[in-house]
Amino acid sequence: MGKKYILTPEKAMMKLKRMAFEILERNNGSTAVSIAGIKENGYVVAQELKAILSEISSLQIDLIEIQIDKSNPINCSISNGIALKDKILIVVDDVVNSGKTLLYAILPFLPLSPKQIQTLTLVERSYKVFPVHVDYVGISLATTLQENIFVEVVDGKLAGAYVA
Repeated sequence: MGKKYILTPEKAMMKLKRMAFEILERNNGSTAVSIAGIKENGYVVAQELKAILSEISSLQIDLIEIQIDKSNPINCSISNGIALKDKILIVVDDVVNSGKTLLYAILPFLPLSPKQIQTLTLVERSYKVFPVHVDYVGISLATTLQENIFVEVVDGKLAGAYVA
């Protein structure tokens, strides 16, 4: 049985481009942003977002990878030496289910005193149990609890998203 795609590669890129314009509109007047992607697919989404923002704006964009142990999410780390004081930070994940991963991913940034923390996801499900608001959403879905959403990455590029 084939995969039930909710986003083709083209639609995923369209969603990212729309969110990039939303970022520019919301952060009008800013000269720099930092984009932090959660390891693996979230980081790929962050890379694609950075590429789009670089094409359509003159923002200085720093890219950060967040390492998170999903079995013990308090063990979350980022590179040392990152300066975020008074900067805008956008934390990126591929799919937000309960909000737990996104919430833990924000923790290592708090001591760095960013000016603002914003969140972005390609796919948001409506089952959040943690108090996380996603600022930029590619697509929002109400699925059954038994269904899973997967963002597919092939050769480091977004290849779509599907329900299984």
